[in-house]
Parts: sequence; structure tokens; C-alpha cells
Amino acid sequence: MVTTVAQFWNRNRIAGAVYVLLGLLAVLYFGVSNPAKNDVTLRLTADTSLTFGARPVIIVLGLVTVAVGVALLAVLTARSHFAWTAGVALGALVLAFLFWGTSLAKTLHTIPVEALLYGTLIAATPLIFGALAGVLCERSGVVNINIEGQLLVGAFAGALVGTMTKSVWAGLIAAGVCGALMAALLAVFAIKYLVDQVVLGVVLNVLAFGITGVIYERLMQPNAAEYNNAGQFKPWEVPGLSDIPLLGPVLFRHNLFVYLALALVAAITFALFYTRWGLRTRAVGEHPTAADTLGIKVRLVRYRNTIMGGFVAGLGGAMLTIGAGVTFNKEMTAGKGFIALAALIFGRWSPVGAMLAALLFGFADAMQQFLSSVISPVPSQFLQMAPYLATLFAVAGLVGKVRAPAADGKPYVKG
Repeated sequence: MVTTVAQFWNRNRIAGAVYVLLGLLAVLYFGVSNPAKNDVTLRLTADTSLTFGARPVIIVLGLVTVAVGVALLAVLTARSHFAWTAGVALGALVLAFLFWGTSLAKTLHTIPVEALLYGTLIAATPLIFGALAGVLCERSGVVNINIEGQLLVGAFAGALVGTMTKSVWAGLIAAGVCGALMAALLAVFAIKYLVDQVVLGVVLNVLAFGITGVIYERLMQPNAAEYNNAGQFKPWEVPGLSDIPLLGPVLFRHNLFVYLALALVAAITFALFYTRWGLRTRAVGEHPTAADTLGIKVRLVRYRNTIMGGFVAGLGGAMLTIGAGVTFNKEMTAGKGFIALAALIFGRWSPVGAMLAALLFGFADAMQQFLSSVISPVPSQFLQMAPYLATLFAVAGLVGKVRAPAADGKPYVKG
């Protein structure tokens, strides 16, 4: 049988070729041409540290990436293992880059693992909320480009209402309600009036920027003590678990938002795959006509899930103000809603997958802040590109096949 070029260069082999090239780049540039000059210390806890020669570690990690690429080129791995091989290859590349940047830093050659992982979880939390909002909407067939706006109004309402009522709990509730109201606009125009959902999401983002910007400039900025000083949810250490070395400080010394985000991932995963609501949601997102014939109210499911998603995104926005203890600023979400959308795609519309993707993007953010603090030669702008580069990898199929729900973005007209 004759194999064509298109048949030979399937997804596995294309990904394998990319990994080989990236692995060779890591070996030749980071390990040979512009090598790491100093040893790097991994500080796991206050009392435990490990020191490595950065150059041999980088070369080994680069060769691991090359080996994964060769295995994919030679079709030595099953298709079901594709995502795991991608994780190994990309993880090795990220670690090689971190070792290289730390070794060439001007002030410190130590990687504080505990602090880096803690910062990763903090940075990922609003992204997890936003990605979960996307899961709820898009699993039922509504594209949610409005995550950015929902996060923004959540941050705004949390700061404003929390300050006026002198209660962060009131701010939290207001944030969720305002996110739900923004989502209700999305639902009405997308489901009832059949407006293009991508264009609608962009318009609603602009609306959120405008409303919050005007009120901030006219009210919150000149009267910050009265309208923009809500305070913060205090961290709560889980008794016993917070004392576990490394894992305790990373996972069990946070405020409400981190615990709530992780609980929502578990709850939505269970509900989506093991309950009647989840079965109906997935049916509406995949085959709305068939769902309708079985008596499922397609529009009602979409309305309900879209508004629920907005409530979740609003809570994520509150993390940026009353969760972090900072005042509200214009456009302070700074693209986090779009990164959450990228995490949704990267995680294949799964709550757990979206959380893992959000943690990856959070790690890129934490790594960027760390390398900037130690005056690494790596440009911070390059690190800020990481979430979007990861999205391109996902969409191109280099981390596994990505397929949205079949009816995602398609209005349903009965009959």
C-alpha cells in the first residue's frame, strides 16, 4: 500500500518533529551555545535543599524531549498516550528553561519551590473560575467570549459593595450576582435573538470595560476610602494538613477563593458526568435536536447554565480584589478572561482539564515573576506570551485532539 505524504505526516509525527526540534534547541542553545554557568539550588522547604549542575540537567531534559519526539516519529507510542507524551516533553522543556534562566540570574541561583508552587495556585485561581464558567456555558452550546467582562464586573462589584457594606461576604455575593447579570445579557441575545455569539461576547466585554471604567473614574478613584477599600478574605490554615512539608503551605494555607475553586472543579465534574443535569447539559451541547425530541427543554438548559457560569466567573473576579486585598482598577483583569478561555480549550472542555491548563498558565505567570525578581536575562514579555503559545499548541493538535461540543455556538431554533 502506498503511503502519501499527508498520511505519513499525521498528528503524532508532526508533534514528534516539533519536539525533536525544540529538544535539540534546548541542548544546543541552553546547554552548549549559551550554557548555564552556575549551579542551581532547589529549596524544597526551609530545611531541605538540593543543588544541581544546571548545564547537565538542561542537556538531560533536552534529550528527554528529543527521545519523546523520536518515539512519536517512529510510532512507538499508542495514540491514547499522546497527551502524556506531550506533557513529558513540554514539562521537560519548561524545567530546562527555568534552570537556564535561574543559573544566569544576577542576584540568586535558588528556585524556591514552595513559593513558586504557592504563587502558581494563586495566579491560577481566577483562571479556574473563568474556565469553569466556560465549561458550564459551552458544554450546553453557548460560546462565552464574555468571560473577561464577567471577571471584570465581579472584581468591580466585590470592591464596591464590599466597601460600602464593610463586609467582604456581601462583596462576594454581589460579585457573583453581577457576573450572572452580565451572563444573562449574553444568554438573552444569544439564545432568544440569535445574535452571533462571538461578536456578542466582544460587545459585552466592551460594555463591561465602559461601565466599570466610568464608575471607577467618577466615584471610586476620587473617593477610595468610601468606595474602593473593601479589605480581604483572610487565609485559613487547615488544621493538621497545613503542617505537611511542602504540600501543606502550598495547598492548605489559602483564603476562601482557592478552596472554593478546587471544590467547584470537583462538584462540576461530578455533576457533569454523573447526574441527570450533566447528561442533559451534554446532550444539549452535542445534539440539541435529539435532546428536544426526548423532552429536554434546550433553551431553558442553556439559559440556566449560562447564568450559572456568569455567577462562577463573577466569583473569580472577586478574587482579584477582595481575594487579593487590592483596590479595583480599570481593566484590571488584563486579559485573564481570554487566558481562561484558552485554558478551557487547552483542557478540552473538561473541568479537570481546564484546571490543569489554568495551573500551567499560572505557573508561567509565577515563573515570570520569579525570574524577573532575580534579574534573569529572560525578557519578561517572552514569559507573558506562554499562555498564548500553549493555546496555539493546543489548537494545532500538538497536545492531543481538541474538539468543541458539536453544537457549541450554534443557535437552536425549534422545528
